[in-house]
Amino acid sequence: MMTFLMLLTNILSTSAGEVFITRGMKQIGEISTLKLRTLLKIAMKVLGNPNFLAGLACMAASYFSFLAALSGADMSFIVPITSLAYVVSTLGARFILKENINLTRWAGVFLVCAGAALVSLP
Repeated sequence: MMTFLMLLTNILSTSAGEVFITRGMKQIGEISTLKLRTLLKIAMKVLGNPNFLAGLACMAASYFSFLAALSGADMSFIVPITSLAYVVSTLGARFILKENINLTRWAGVFLVCAGAALVSLP
């Protein structure tokens, strides 16, 4: 039961983290240079962005829940199941970030679901 809860926490926190970080980076704007001075200014903006910081906290929760899940089940089961975060992230992109998702991407999401279902079979 604990492994299941840790997997669910991992999937949801990974997806939430990706949505928050995407929101934060859209607010900051495109990074179009590799000049050190500019990158340092951008880093200061990133570290002061509430959406980015929320995303970072979610990603930390994701990491530690992943470790906890690995302690209770085989990696060959855990890693493929965590790919369901791609599904939840795509839903977040569509409904929270209002991104347009084309049919090819939805087909990919379906394949991820099918793969996770296969891995979960005994």
